[in-house]
Formats: sequence, structure tokens, C-alpha cells
Amino acid sequence: MYHETMDMQVNELQMNLVTAGDVVIPIYAKRASKYSLWVRFLNGHNFKDGEEFTKVIIPMNGDSAKLGPCRLLSEPNIDGYAGRITFINDFFDLDNLLTNHKIVKLQSEFLNLPLVLAHKDNISREFKDYTSNLNYDLNVYKNLFDKLDLEYHEEPEDVKKLVQRAIIDTEGRKFHHFFDESLEKLETIVRGFSKEEHERHGFYLRKQLWNIIMCSPFMARTNLKPRGYSGDSVMMRMIYANDYEGDSTFSKIINKHPLDHPGSQAVRNRRALISKILSEIKSRYRNHSEAKRKILSVACGPAFELKDLLLSPEDCDTFHFTLLDQDKYALFEAAILVDQIEKLLDRKIGVNYLNESVRTMLATRHLGEKWGQFDFVYSMGLFDYLTPPVAAAVLKKLYELLIPGGEMVIGNFHVSNPSRYYMEYWLDWVLYYRNELEFKELLGDIPSSELNVSFEDTRVQMFLHVRKNE
Repeated sequence: MYHETMDMQVNELQMNLVTAGDVVIPIYAKRASKYSLWVRFLNGHNFKDGEEFTKVIIPMNGDSAKLGPCRLLSEPNIDGYAGRITFINDFFDLDNLLTNHKIVKLQSEFLNLPLVLAHKDNISREFKDYTSNLNYDLNVYKNLFDKLDLEYHEEPEDVKKLVQRAIIDTEGRKFHHFFDESLEKLETIVRGFSKEEHERHGFYLRKQLWNIIMCSPFMARTNLKPRGYSGDSVMMRMIYANDYEGDSTFSKIINKHPLDHPGSQAVRNRRALISKILSEIKSRYRNHSEAKRKILSVACGPAFELKDLLLSPEDCDTFHFTLLDQDKYALFEAAILVDQIEKLLDRKIGVNYLNESVRTMLATRHLGEKWGQFDFVYSMGLFDYLTPPVAAAVLKKLYELLIPGGEMVIGNFHVSNPSRYYMEYWLDWVLYYRNELEFKELLGDIPSSELNVSFEDTRVQMFLHVRKNE
């Protein structure tokens, strides 16, 4: 996908290298790879291949990061670089350093090794036995499916697909039934745990079953969190696709299981629900000569609901969208989708992209003056990650953005989510759950002419509907 293959475009930065004799050498440097920098020496300096330096000093936000020691590796280069600098002992994640201003060492996980190893001492015996037995059973299943793959791997591609499909539809379904039973046992064991016990036991389970988790592209992403958070646009794309994805039969089968669970189905349902509401707005104003309805999507992700909504050139004339997300890559995906719809329908879509966060939203005093006012504001997944005080503050801010008579629909997972322990223990996907009363109480004393809570079909996700007084 576009954002996954796009190079990290970081401009040249002026830095300094320090020699063993404490001589400071000014350079221009640019990311070469995650753990190396292209370097261009200034002021006529020149160094041979293998030259070592005691440190590199990188300016950051008025301060500097001092990293090293490092070594020059000269390489053929048509852009004028003398070569690349690599570190010698400690290797630093330059993507994190240059884009997020965070110093992360490749070996940093080993600093916590004693704590990680001691983690098992605080795990209940029942949970240890459960995890051990499950690990054995899952590896037996995996070995059997892998053995079947070897039996037909030399068949023609069309035959392999048919054989694999038959295995998925027979033995794969039996495996899903087994996995369902294992999750029921998990819930029975952990239901009474405290928040800290859930965190501790979930960490233990994931460490024990890591090789199984990594077989599933979906589970791997929810655990590795390459963008630093759960629920990113790629995870949403996987949930919407709901597909057998993976490089083996076992991978495909185990990947599909969480995508079939109620939590994932609720995500697909909420997309359909938002599309339905927007379609009703579209029908309400289609024959009006008024200006376009202004719509704000908060934490928009890839905005796939636009594909469900904008089906004709006339549909594009009904709305003006503002798509807001803290993740610029999600906005890139949304922009790609908008471009595809525009080309398909041969009509421009009115859309603004806001790369903003909850923090900046709350810090801005007169948000309406900056972002404008809207007929309809919606957020499908943001509030699942907000503490009650922050959620209440954001809700108030969004309410202020509504025109008189405008509507707001906000989603939140319900406390009764049957996928909760699956998500927390297997996917490392922890949410803030609420019941109906808690959800309504987030509004505080905000006045409204209409207020209700509804559910999508699985009743996993609820929606707070608010209409502003005219």
C-alpha cells in the first residue's frame, strides 16, 4: 500500500561528528536507512572508509542528542554523499529520532530483561496451566496444517487454491470451533481480575504464544503497532476486508478468526451505520439549492464510508467534508480514496484534511474560528481510547463546532463487548468501555434538543446521538 512503501522523506540536517581528538566536524546528514545516515562533510573535510568518531551530535528542538560511537562506510553515491554513518555499539532507531524526536536503541528491550523474566512469578497457576496447554494444542494444529501444505505445494496454482479452500472449509472450521472454546475458558479464568492483573496475564499470554500470534498478519499488526497505536487505518482496512490473509493455510485460518468475532463485526457495522445517516442527510437536502452540508469526521482513518456514500456526481455536490486524524498516513489513504472516487465519478469532492490531535483540539480556545462550523460531526472510534475527563472535554469541543440544529454521532464500545478479553489478551488492544449512562454523562450540562443512545446489530458498539438547540 502507498503509505507502507513510501520512503521516509527527511530533509538534510546539519549535525556534528566528533573525532577521537575532540575535533568537531560539521556535516549535512540525511536518513539512509533505519539505522544509518548519509553524510556530506563541510568545510573541505574528508575522511577515509572505516574512520571512527566518538559521537554524532544531532540538534533537536533547541537541544541536541549525543549518540555514538560511529563509523563511516564509504559507498558509491551520485548525490554527493561521502558515505553512510553507522553506529558501532548501540544502534539507534533514526526514524523515531528524526520524526518523533525519541531516542530508541535497538537493544533497549534487554534493559528490561530481568523484569520481563520475573513477570512469570506473578501469574496464577491456573493461568499458567491454561496457557501451557493452549500453546501445545495450537502448535499441534499448526504442524498439522503446515504438513498438509507440504503435501500439495508442488501442485499447479489453481489446484493449490482449491485444495487449500477445501481444508479451510473443513478442518479450518473445526479449528475455529476449538479456538472459540479456548476463549470461553480464558474468560472464565480472568473475569474477576483487576486491571493490573489483566495487564500482567495478557502480557504473559502474548509472550508464551508469540509465534502463533505472528502467524496472523492482523494479530501481528495489533501487537507490533508499527504506527505506535492500536486501531490504525491498516488494521481498519483488514477488518473491513475480513479476509483469509497469510502465507500458509494456518496463517489464513488464524488470521480470519478475530475478524469474524463480534468486535470486528461491530466495526464493519458502524461504517454502514454512519453511511446510512449520511445518506439520510443527502436525501434530505438533495433538492435544496442551499450550500453543501458541512461534515466533520474526527479520527477519520481511511474514511472508507465515503466510498459507500458517494455513488454519483450529484452525491459529491451535496457535501463538503473535513477529515481529521492525528495520523498523516491515514489522511494519505483517505486522500487516495477521494482521488479514486473523483476519477470514477468525474466530479471534484469538497474536502479538507486536518492533521491534528486531541491535544491540539483541547488547547485551541476558539476552535470554530479555526476549523469552521458543521452540520454534522461524527467519530466512530476515537472515544474508545479517551479517559472520561478527556472524553468529556472533547465532546464539549465538538458540540461547539455544530451549527444550531446540527447533529453529532459519537461511537464507543459497550462494556458488554464479548470480544473484550480476546482483544486485550491476544491482540493487545485495550479500550475504555462505557455503559449507556456513563456515555450520556460525558455530555455534562451541554444543552441539546435531542439526545439518545443506539446500538448497531451486534450491540457491541453504541452511538451517542446529539442534536444542538436551534
